[in-house]
Amino acid sequence: MTDTAVSPELLPEPSFDDALAFVREHAGEARLVSGEALVDHAVGTARIVQSLNIDPQAVAAAALFTLAPHLDDPSRAIAERFGPEVEALVSDVRKLARLGSVSSRATQAALPETGRDAQAARRAQVEALRKMFLAFAQDIRVVLIRLASRVQSLRYYAAHKLEPSRDVPRETLEIYAPLANRLGIWQLKWELEDLAFRFEDPVTYKRIAKLLDERRVERESYVTSAIARLQTELATAHINAEVSGRPKHIYSIWKKMRGKELDFSELNDVRAFRVIVDDIKDCYTVLGIVHNLWQPVPREFDDYISRPKPNGYKSLHTVVIGDDGRAFEVQIRTQEMHRFAEYGVAAHWRYKEAGTRAYAGQVTASEKYDEKIAWLRQLLAWKDDVSDTERPGGWQQLRDATLDDDHIYVLTPQARVIALPQGATAVDFAYHLHSELGHRCRGARVDGAMVPLNTPLQNGQTVEIVAVKEGGPSRDWLNPQLGYLHSARARQKVRAWFNSVEAEENITAGRAIVEKTLQREGRTSVNLDQLAAKLGFKTPDELYALVAKEEFSLRNIEHALKDTPPPEPEPEAPAQFEKRSSGQSVAQGASAGVLVVGVDALLTQLARCCRPAPPDPIAGFVTRGKGMSIHRSDCATFKRMAERSPERVLHTTWSADVMGGRGSSVYPVDLAVESSDRQGLLRDISEVFAREKINVIGVKSQSRRNIAYMQFTVEVSNAAQIQRACALLGEVQGVIRASRRA
Repeated sequence: MTDTAVSPELLPEPSFDDALAFVREHAGEARLVSGEALVDHAVGTARIVQSLNIDPQAVAAAALFTLAPHLDDPSRAIAERFGPEVEALVSDVRKLARLGSVSSRATQAALPETGRDAQAARRAQVEALRKMFLAFAQDIRVVLIRLASRVQSLRYYAAHKLEPSRDVPRETLEIYAPLANRLGIWQLKWELEDLAFRFEDPVTYKRIAKLLDERRVERESYVTSAIARLQTELATAHINAEVSGRPKHIYSIWKKMRGKELDFSELNDVRAFRVIVDDIKDCYTVLGIVHNLWQPVPREFDDYISRPKPNGYKSLHTVVIGDDGRAFEVQIRTQEMHRFAEYGVAAHWRYKEAGTRAYAGQVTASEKYDEKIAWLRQLLAWKDDVSDTERPGGWQQLRDATLDDDHIYVLTPQARVIALPQGATAVDFAYHLHSELGHRCRGARVDGAMVPLNTPLQNGQTVEIVAVKEGGPSRDWLNPQLGYLHSARARQKVRAWFNSVEAEENITAGRAIVEKTLQREGRTSVNLDQLAAKLGFKTPDELYALVAKEEFSLRNIEHALKDTPPPEPEPEAPAQFEKRSSGQSVAQGASAGVLVVGVDALLTQLARCCRPAPPDPIAGFVTRGKGMSIHRSDCATFKRMAERSPERVLHTTWSADVMGGRGSSVYPVDLAVESSDRQGLLRDISEVFAREKINVIGVKSQSRRNIAYMQFTVEVSNAAQIQRACALLGEVQGVIRASRRA
């Protein structure tokens, strides 16, 4: 039997026409989910990729990737007709498209609830998803094809006046446009942003478009005449310069209006141009010529050459008044400054992608990752500046460029993106989500299939952890030869678990030894805290631990007991005397007024996680060595502990005196206040507490984006005081909400 397959070396280089003919031959009347004919999408995407001057293999793959699901054996059919390189590109673009289908769920998963940290969580999740897109595409051409496909889809929606699904414009603005921006593909970046914004906020889009259109002819003619006038002056001064207009795009205008809180009429750079010269001396010469031609606006001049921005950006920015009395912007820089602004640490995306407040100079990307992106952007610009004959193998370098950083990006079943170090396993993944989940991890499903726990994870996989209700990690996980853990953070958590277990075992064993010693000496009523302090320990637990490890002699305890007189019995109170609490805070040792059903003389303490106060429903949990901790019944921490160790839960209730209002102890509780930040806010809130005779024992406060978030720890005698205080705090000017912390 002879092999009839054609060797890849003998296949002709794929052409645009051949790829489109193949699509038309097999696509028939097929349409995409958007409704666009498959053939039309293939033609449009391939032409966009072709306009980027990318190699023929990428152009062919751009036309073919949507056809693959309609072929019986797409890998074989495409490889035989167009070669293995085109087939590999098509396969990778298909993978990236499938990954994109979860991006809208991923960004939603990043928002646990609406709240002050929700936007920060969304930004972090979107950034991880962007990196995941790039890490998943081992060939940069795959990303370019995916971007071109999204542009073609948006063009189709716009041309046919159809509304895409809600996640398409948001995904475009958060994922695709920023990636095009990072790669320096400006023609795609601007079109992606404007088309997506058109569907995301059609009212604002149409309003800005109308304002631009009303003055378009006037604006373009004025900029053209201003450039010609400046070029004449520059030629007279013998200055070599490139002068070009800077068209403003609708999305860019909207971001600046919102970021700087300006009206459209207040924007100075709707009319603008840029001048690029050879050296710094020429920059200032051009500035003088510009200011001589037109009247400058003093407060709108920025010299970023003598005083560069913190990120190294250099340029001269000036705003001048034109002959028609309206302002326009001029930017002046050298060729070197321009390249640095385009490719260096001051790259456009670094301060424009931080969000609507990006004009404050926020920077979020990691330097190492930035260097890789900047290098790829230079390659993309290089291919436009140098012909293929001058740059042999240039596109081969671009093909070989990978965008992997030091992490992989995997998904939870809820489509949340998790960044892990290269080589990470499902156990690393579990510990990243939560320490308790890591401890209880017993198995993992990767993309729906069970895998060994030491299997290295790959980019784009969905990981689900199989866990038991109780249990701890295996000591095998700490064996580097077995490969269960790759993350130093996860290894630290496993070691901490075993250290904690060992410490508890030592304390339990040590306590038993000390108690036997006390029984032998007939001193079981001795105060253990005082005994530990006399022996030089901060707590009895420290004493127990050293005794168990045989690092502290029992003779020292025996000698200390001989020097400690036995406690005198307390006189009994007269029958008619009613003991009452001292009126002090229970945090300072006053009676908490808690009764434990069926148990006498058990040490109790109020839990700090939920800070119960009468008449809250309460329950008790027996701790190791510290008596019983009293929680509110709805406390999340208590519920988790009770689920793990139900045998340590005891029924508790407030005493009759406390419930009847006869107790005088006060209880610490936490109140959360969210308010617009203003001068005198803390004073006004303090006055409320003073009027209500509520003692404040702790304050935490921080302000973000003109919103103040405050937590007050106050002492109250009952929950009614809390409700009244929250109601009065809600009436303070600027307070958005005031409530007891859950």
